[in-house]
Amino acid sequence: MAMKLASVLLLIQLSGYFSSGTCGKVLVWPTEYSHWMNMKTILDELVQRGHEVTVLTHSVSILVDPKKAASIKFEVFPTTLTKSDFEDVIIQLVHKWIYDIPKTTFWSHFSQVQEIMWEFSEILKELCENVVLNKKIMTRLQESKFDVVLADVISPCGELLAEILKTPLVYSVRFSPGYAYEKHAGGLLFPPSYVPVVMSELSDQMTFMERVKNMIYMLYFDFWFQTINLKKWDQFYSEVLGRPTTFYETMNKADMWLIRNYWDFDFPRPFLPNFHFIGGHHCKPAKPLPKEMEDFVQSSGENGVVVFSLGSIVGNMTEERANVIASALAQIPQKVLWRFDGNKPETLGPNTQLFKWLPQNDLLGHPKTKAFITHGGANGIFEAIYHGVPMVGIPLFADQPDNIAHMKAKGAAVRLDFETMSSTDLLSALKTVINDPMYKENAMKLSRIHHDQPMKPLDRAVFWIEFVMRHKGAKHLRVAAHDLTWFQYHSLDVIGFLLACVATAIFIFTKCCLFFWLMFVTAGKKEKRE
Repeated sequence: MAMKLASVLLLIQLSGYFSSGTCGKVLVWPTEYSHWMNMKTILDELVQRGHEVTVLTHSVSILVDPKKAASIKFEVFPTTLTKSDFEDVIIQLVHKWIYDIPKTTFWSHFSQVQEIMWEFSEILKELCENVVLNKKIMTRLQESKFDVVLADVISPCGELLAEILKTPLVYSVRFSPGYAYEKHAGGLLFPPSYVPVVMSELSDQMTFMERVKNMIYMLYFDFWFQTINLKKWDQFYSEVLGRPTTFYETMNKADMWLIRNYWDFDFPRPFLPNFHFIGGHHCKPAKPLPKEMEDFVQSSGENGVVVFSLGSIVGNMTEERANVIASALAQIPQKVLWRFDGNKPETLGPNTQLFKWLPQNDLLGHPKTKAFITHGGANGIFEAIYHGVPMVGIPLFADQPDNIAHMKAKGAAVRLDFETMSSTDLLSALKTVINDPMYKENAMKLSRIHHDQPMKPLDRAVFWIEFVMRHKGAKHLRVAAHDLTWFQYHSLDVIGFLLACVATAIFIFTKCCLFFWLMFVTAGKKEKRE
């Protein structure tokens, strides 16, 4: 009887797992580095749930390696670039952003940031051309009959593929500079009075002058700053589709936007029904550390350990900066695990060990971890929030200064400047976040908020992808703003009509008053003459 019952339960589970409508075919247009790590977490879960996942990638990809993901299918297309050239370009652009672009002058800084982005977008455009103009690959993709296209919004082309294949589109995105894509393509609202513009390093509690700064940032990003050369992409999309169109027009057909953010990280702001937060979806409970690493951590005793990483792109730094950092780390009682790929700093203390790779999530979840020194990448910050670890932020480029500004505003981090900080500054910041209980309390508060959700972020991401597949899109969740012109969206035509009505009413009223006044005056003159 027990065996029969167990068999019935197993059949019910399997029928639920493989029920019609739950398994589909997903085409993926990914991006490199941490973006790929985020995307792959979702893809692995989709595969676990029975979906067929195909990643469309180029032959010079850095981290998207077909050999390392046996459960995922790969469609690799050739490109004129070489792998070393592709990686060198990215490293050079990042190095330029960190070390060469002036941070003191607003206009100079963002104009050079735009130049970097445009330079990289030319490479992305070339990769997009390589795939959409490859007739063999496009024929195979069309014959595959995909149910949904999942794309990272930072790398244009996913929306073009979805349009060619006539397939629903789901975006995965952390943010775009100035929220340009979210505003102009997604229809999302960002009132500058209380929503800080991304990369402004402001919080939602702004003084008058900070609101002035935020307004300037908004106007600059809306009317001047462009992540890509829109004219070139508009022309390219029009040529491929064989009809006049624009980059934003193609983007705004996206059915769903999965934002790698959450309210423990971000500040409250307006949202739309086809936008959903999935921030921290990659975070997991800590696993046991490798034995040698665990022995080192345990040797710290009651003082505990500090975890230090500058992310996956920046693996090295100048000798002078490395020695400044190592000198500060040598003066704390905690043991330090430092992800560092370079020559051993001369000032390195016996309490610090260097590693080319760290199991960051597992270390942050270790009970002996007291603080996290981070560059401010969103992945690392979410892991620190997940495990309730206070931070010392040393932002380098892109969204990192903004991310650290958010954590500082929430009382879970201290911020330092990478180029100007001294050993004393770093030492003081570490002592503050480790010894002041406020930072640990605030980090734990954010952790409790993150864990107190009706659905786990990864489950939410997969649910909405499956939702789009089940319903062949999600057009019913898109706001009607996409169908309006800019003057209709801002009700300028309605305002103009109402003003015309008021002006007409005033004109008629004035004419009537003048007419009756003239009649009254004329009648009075007649009476006098009589």
